[in-house]
Amino acid sequence: MTPGLMISAPASGTGKTMLMLGLLTALRRRGLAVQPFKSGPDYIDPGFHLAASGRASFNLDAWAMEPGRLIAHVADQPHADLVLAEGSMGLFDGVATKGETGIGSSAEIAQMMGWPVVLVLDVGGQAQSAAATARGFATLRPDLPFAGVVLNRVASPRHDRLIREGMTQAGIRVLGSLPRQGNITLPERHLGLIQAEETAGLQGVLDHAGDFIAAHCDLDAIIAAAAHRALPDAPAPRPLTPPGGRIALARDAAFSFVYPHVLEAWRRAGATILPFSPLADQGPDDSADCCWLPGGYPELHAPRLAACDRFRASMHRFAATRPVHGECGGYMALGAGLVDANGVRHQMLGLLGLETSYAKRRMHLGYRRAEPLTALPGLGRVALRGHEFHYASILSQPDAPLARVTDATGAEVPETGSHHGHVTGTFFHLIAPAAT
Repeated sequence: MTPGLMISAPASGTGKTMLMLGLLTALRRRGLAVQPFKSGPDYIDPGFHLAASGRASFNLDAWAMEPGRLIAHVADQPHADLVLAEGSMGLFDGVATKGETGIGSSAEIAQMMGWPVVLVLDVGGQAQSAAATARGFATLRPDLPFAGVVLNRVASPRHDRLIREGMTQAGIRVLGSLPRQGNITLPERHLGLIQAEETAGLQGVLDHAGDFIAAHCDLDAIIAAAAHRALPDAPAPRPLTPPGGRIALARDAAFSFVYPHVLEAWRRAGATILPFSPLADQGPDDSADCCWLPGGYPELHAPRLAACDRFRASMHRFAATRPVHGECGGYMALGAGLVDANGVRHQMLGLLGLETSYAKRRMHLGYRRAEPLTALPGLGRVALRGHEFHYASILSQPDAPLARVTDATGAEVPETGSHHGHVTGTFFHLIAPAAT
């Protein structure tokens, strides 16, 4: 295995993504091939990782993926000089009930792979006390490898000296100290970061991040801290079967939330992916034997989608004889109508009777396990694990439910998905077939 590091933090919003992108950019400039990963169910960060590293980034999810799948995702990548994995939330954060491998924490991935943790600490408003936080994270699990800390939002050289004194007393190595001025920020919207392909001047942002991290972190020490451990034996993962041999995949600013490992699994199984743009009023390639509408932001493009008559007509022709599946935003687009944040209803495809609304935002967030009540394209009725994250409310869902869906605790959730004819849809994004 390639030696690696887990970039994590005590909490969200502390600077993980800024450090990750800066390291990927700075190390790529040095000529290193760095393989990125993302811990947890995030389909936006991998796009930024790809832009910074030049290599596809894949998700590692301890709740949704069995050990064999996690191992395969790491071991099957092309040769690299270094692995960098970006954590999610805080280092030990996850759900309350164990899934396929664990509760979904970044610590579980780091521990399994033997990747030492680089902890990003927001030290604003404190000095020597920051060492207590670092010490707690470094020692809470003795078998979790720990590389050191990168201090973020350091106010002054004096502030830096005081914090380093505390870290020295606690036996914690400081790998970088980032001044409060000059932090890298990325634009946000209600589901998190803007997608990489939507970010204006992205290369400039990455260049700035690379310069900033290279100037304020000890890159040689960070590289030297990388490590790995022998991977345990584990059964091969259950195949992530493609929904068809030739898959028409909606792909534009309205439909882009799909996990990279899912597309990679389809390709490795021999499937051909045929992208098309609903926003450009395109329909699925007629040579395709199935159509997949990923999640995204249909609510931000609802008037334009409603006016795409060729897209609507071609989808109806396609769905008359071949399977069509939509996830989250794609599911909403398959419905009859979508009410935007201003209370205006927009006509959608009408392949399902689903009516959704953003007029009253309500967050739906969490892991999902689904037991299909009817066959899904390529997957049949195999139980699935995935993740749901949206703010839409269901006004009407008249079609037959697609699955029995439960959350991470086993409690049933009302967002069952639905199906009609050859058309199926879910609010959750598929991560992997369930082994348990």
